[in-house]
Order: sequence, then C-alpha cells, then structure tokens
Amino acid sequence: SLAVLQALEDGLKSADADPSVKAVMICGENGKFSAGADIQGFSSPNRRGVALGSLISLIERSEKPVVAAIEGIALGGGLEVALGCHYRIAHVKARMGLPEVTIGLLPGAEGTQRLPRLIGVPAALDMITTGRHISATEALKLGLVDEVVEENTTEAAVFLANKV
Repeated sequence: SLAVLQALEDGLKSADADPSVKAVMICGENGKFSAGADIQGFSSPNRRGVALGSLISLIERSEKPVVAAIEGIALGGGLEVALGCHYRIAHVKARMGLPEVTIGLLPGAEGTQRLPRLIGVPAALDMITTGRHISATEALKLGLVDEVVEENTTEAAVFLANKV
C-alpha cells in the first residue's frame, strides 16, 4: 500500500541521516515479508506518493547496509524490495517469486533487471515468465538469498547487519 511505501521511505531516509544508525533491516509483519503491491491501487486516479521503483532504488543506493529478513512470502513487489537490499536472509519455510505474470503483468519495479544480475539470466527468465515460486533452499542455491535460517529470521538479519 502507499502507506507502507511511505513508511519505508521515511524510515530509510531517517536511518541514512542518523550517524548512530550503522545498518538497516527490513522485515514484514505476522510471519510474512510482503505479498507485493496492492493491484487495486493501480487503477486509482488519485494514486500519489512514493513509487515502488524509486523506493527500491533508494534502498539500493543506501550507503548503510540494508538487510531483508524474509519470512513467509516475498512475492511480486515484495521480492523486488528484497532485491534492492544489499543482503537477504530467508527463513527455511519462506517462498519467493514474481507471480504477476499469471495475471498478465511483468514485474514493474526493475525486478526484471535486478533478478538476472543476481541469479543469472536462465533462472531469472524462468521465474519472471512462469510466475513460479521458489523455496528458500532453492533461492540460496541460486544466490537469491545469502543465508537460510531455521530460527528467528529478524535476529539473524540484525546479526548479519551488525557483522557487515
């Protein structure tokens, strides 16, 4: 939602401006990272605020390490947010994908550029064109995530953020 995008932008800008903040961790709520954009908002004539693509670019440009703590699902725009982060940690039960192709849309926040850079063109094309979800274990093998954990994902992300 636009409220979530705005909160992410405000939080990142605040963290970047605060010299006491050494790293940023992005996580979801209730065991889910993000199911992506609210497609109902695509047709809203009053759609104003932060665009997902510009938010992800802001994350990517952060001079402080940004770690995604992926639990549950990271789909569509949610996965694109994670792709903009410098590091990604996933819970072993997490699932990731770009399912928007199944409703006739291509990933619109530069996921079609970031995913191939990260995991290679063949694997990225498969995910982008089929909408297939992958497990955390497969994501680790492909290089989509840096680590898979069985316990507390946010604690592992904070530990990694402090380490880097």
